[in-house]
Amino acid sequence: MSAAPPPDLVGEIANHPLFAGLDPKLVRSAASTAQEREFAAGDLLAREGTTADTLLLILRGKVALEVGAADRPTLTVQTVGPGEVVGWSWFVPPFRWRFDARAVKPTRAIVLNGPALRETLSRHPAWGFAFLVRFLPLIAERLENTRIQLLDIHAR
Repeated sequence: MSAAPPPDLVGEIANHPLFAGLDPKLVRSAASTAQEREFAAGDLLAREGTTADTLLLILRGKVALEVGAADRPTLTVQTVGPGEVVGWSWFVPPFRWRFDARAVKPTRAIVLNGPALRETLSRHPAWGFAFLVRFLPLIAERLENTRIQLLDIHAR
């Protein structure tokens, strides 16, 4: 049997906008495999194309979501900060990062175990639905920001 997560970690997850108001049992389950991490400016939190197995809840700092191409400079699609998240690829097969995520300021985040969270959400459909109602708008926003950036590039 695993040890209970630290109460302060549970509280930080429960207060994050993605989890605020969700079932406390879901929050405790997510916290049971979570860890707090610090990233220096310039650190890579995720690399496009690699296995995506985490969801990061940003507590402090700023993270740029970037796409690159061999013939173009890296393009920042969106910058996220406190109260926002990095990572939806852990939820969508084939579970590969679709962006690079780079800290542009010193950043503190809670790193959630994506496969464990997926399993919890699949075992508890009501939790899964409530989570998806919060999570899907984030995915849509990322796709919209990418579309806008691509339109801007082609307009030049």
